[in-house]
Amino acid sequence: MTEQHEAPSGVSGRALQKDIPQATVARLATYLRVLAMLADDGVAIVSSEELAVAAGVNSAKLRKDLSFLGPNGVRGVGYDVAKLRTRIEDVLGLSQGHRVVLVGAGNLGRALVGYGGFRRRGFTVVGMFDNHPEVIGRSVAGLEVRDVADLAPAVDALKPTIAVLAVPDDAAQDVCDLLVASGLQSILSFAPCELTAPETVEVRRVDLAVELQMLSFETARNAPPLPEVVHAVSGRIAHRAPAHTAAGHPALKHSTTSHSATEPSSKGSVVTP
Repeated sequence: MTEQHEAPSGVSGRALQKDIPQATVARLATYLRVLAMLADDGVAIVSSEELAVAAGVNSAKLRKDLSFLGPNGVRGVGYDVAKLRTRIEDVLGLSQGHRVVLVGAGNLGRALVGYGGFRRRGFTVVGMFDNHPEVIGRSVAGLEVRDVADLAPAVDALKPTIAVLAVPDDAAQDVCDLLVASGLQSILSFAPCELTAPETVEVRRVDLAVELQMLSFETARNAPPLPEVVHAVSGRIAHRAPAHTAAGHPALKHSTTSHSATEPSSKGSVVTP
């Protein structure tokens, strides 16, 4: 096991970010979640094996991921939970926290604003917007829903770094354009449609329906064959076997086993809405 080290003198998280693969960034976020849980439980030191198991990866991959944060340290000590957590937060750009505005005060938007885990991980929702007259002015998780028509001046006053879209598909592009014009450069969209934005703007899309379809595909692929399918396959095998097969005759043994029925394919397809 290795000890987490400080980054070389003068090397900041921003300087290291350019060299980190996207897949590693995703796993760093998982390590950060695990480290936060360990810290809450009062754990000060964790081995690479323990951290890897908790994060669902092998220890070799974990050590490779963490090598992007700086050189490896002394074997036999383990990672300092607090220091490693701080280092990952620095590399992920979480050290100073993020101010978030959310557009869309429907069921999904209200659920997102009410989720306390965002604040614990450095994301504070500072504004919520909608265009429905019956929603504007209501209080959601301590925030007053404001008119989306006031979004541009509100962004200038609130200074958010990230925007979240929880609006219908047909409104998503217009809201995205408004956010871009207001100066937002990081947008997370829950709308299923693709959004067009300048190359300088980072847009990430979360399509819950697609994620459910992927789970459906995995469920179907891993499910045992239906009883009627098994019966039909068994029937075809029995029908193809010669009636005069002798168990002790090697040639006949080979003849019967070489004619196996074709297994039904369990692969399906994922249909994007």
